Amino acid sequence: MSRPAPTPGLRVTHRRYLSSHDAHYGGGLVDGAGVLRLFGEAATELSIRTDGDEGLLASYDDVQFLAPVRAGDVVQVVATLDRVGRRSRHVTFTCHVVSRAAPQVSASAATVLEPPLLAVTALGTVVAPM
Repeated sequence: MSRPAPTPGLRVTHRRYLSSHDAHYGGGLVDGAGVLRLFGEAATELSIRTDGDEGLLASYDDVQFLAPVRAGDVVQVVATLDRVGRRSRHVTFTCHVVSRAAPQVSASAATVLEPPLLAVTALGTVVAPM
């Protein structure tokens, strides 16, 4: 069965609440590898949508950690297909914090961030199977 060629501009969006189990450092900080894992999950869905296969996230380029990500945050990860090669798929990733815990108010309080806080960006290459 032949598939249509993947179309640049296709986006996959994931949102996730980060709990205290996701924190790796003091102050409830989530390690950068945790955000890269979320990028990998979005890349997997993007690959399934474009190629009918999970594909392989082969590399990251130009990863930028711009703001802290903390336990109690809700993050939105977006993977956008930029360029399509024969087997390679170049993807732009962003991670925004869309809400943040507000423990100074109460133990369960949180604030929606308007606008969302851009925390991490990256470029990646996904390889599709033959």
